[in-house]
Amino acid sequence: MTEVTYHIVEHDGGFAYKVGDVFSETFPSREEALQAAQAAAAEQQVPGSTEGIRYQDGAGAWHDETAQGNDRPVTKVED
Repeated sequence: MTEVTYHIVEHDGGFAYKVGDVFSETFPSREEALQAAQAAAAEQQVPGSTEGIRYQDGAGAWHDETAQGNDRPVTKVED
């Protein structure tokens, strides 16, 4: 199962949460960034519906797959 970690970091004169190399919007306080990260992490674990997806890979080939709506990652927030 995939694990996603949200990190609270200083960013652009305030604080943000970061997942991989991607930053959230900037918040004025660490506490606000932490609350936003906790909300985002909780929302990411909510199951959705099973749907077909189509995507193009880096080589230009197209792929069709089924994304299971109950296949949600484990999330955690590190302050």
